Amino acid sequence: MSQQFSSALLENAVNEFSKLPGIGRKTALRLVLHLLRQDESTAENFGNSIIRLRKEIKYCRVCHNISDDDICTLCSDTGRDSSIVCVVENVKEVMVVENTRQFHGLYHVLGGIISPMDGIGPGDLEIESLVQRVSEGEIKEVILALSATMEGDTTNFYIFRKLAPYDVKITIIARGVSIGDELEYADEITLGRSIMNRIPFNETFKP
Repeated sequence: MSQQFSSALLENAVNEFSKLPGIGRKTALRLVLHLLRQDESTAENFGNSIIRLRKEIKYCRVCHNISDDDICTLCSDTGRDSSIVCVVENVKEVMVVENTRQFHGLYHVLGGIISPMDGIGPGDLEIESLVQRVSEGEIKEVILALSATMEGDTTNFYIFRKLAPYDVKITIIARGVSIGDELEYADEITLGRSIMNRIPFNETFKP
């Protein structure tokens, strides 16, 4: 049964909130009514922060992480080890790995993983820019930290083949993260150990 609204403005706001992942119409209504109970300035700050985020956010031209500037704070941090690059699927995985406090190198955000079922191929991801970074010769190790799923494994193998011509060590995080698990749901201790105990990628498909 469709919900009846006494205000078209209220209904429109509920419709927009319900487009967010994990937010149904009941939750959307609760959030909208909560905003209506706030001071006008609080609601305006909330709305303006979303507008500024969408209009002003940038992506690091080196690693493709979300940034306020052309180069993100991680890539510009001279205290990090620029010879090691951790390859992750999305921005949220950067945050997950950072929370382990076990990795002190740089990152490369692919923007997804190869998934033919979803129409996502290698050309839709930031793989060529990774190859370009490696070809410059400063990177000594590439850590593949993608989800332990069929799509993640397919992407790992594709990257391995693309980087084969270069003198770079390619490793993969240890399988403390269960097969089928997505990286963002791994606890920090398990993920931290998986990074520290990473293994050469070519050993993962030996008979």
